[in-house]
Amino acid sequence: MTDPAPARAPIVVFAVGNDARGDDGLGPALGALLEAEARSGVEVIVEYQLQVENALDLEGRRLAVFVDAGHGTPAPFTLERATAAAEFLHTTHALPPAAVLETAERLGIELPEAWVLCIRGESFELGEALSEKGLARLDAARGALARLLDEAVT
Repeated sequence: MTDPAPARAPIVVFAVGNDARGDDGLGPALGALLEAEARSGVEVIVEYQLQVENALDLEGRRLAVFVDAGHGTPAPFTLERATAAAEFLHTTHALPPAAVLETAERLGIELPEAWVLCIRGESFELGEALSEKGLARLDAARGALARLLDEAVT
């Protein structure tokens, strides 16, 4: 007899980006900081880009937060509710959070409360490290994420 699968954490944070492309690594950097905190009830999933398969990661969740970097994002970051929307491109790669939510909905998965935390980046060149401005904004975004997660726990 096999053991039942362990229960999923009620909160999932998708940390999206490529840490080899400067500030595009802000999402994974925040994900690493969150993992180091080892918050109970929070699972961090680091991805270069969101895929249709990420819709399955929403099953059984109460809260989902998509963290990414943006070029024209107002500084230091934006934090907005996410909703399901059919924003499919010609490919199933590099989907926006709304399309991942839409895919989950099509699969019959009950959608969690969802948010997008977009951190303003400055430089996205291959081989660059996080910029000084990006690091300062990362710190501000970390505080906003902590408050959102704290509210979800209470």
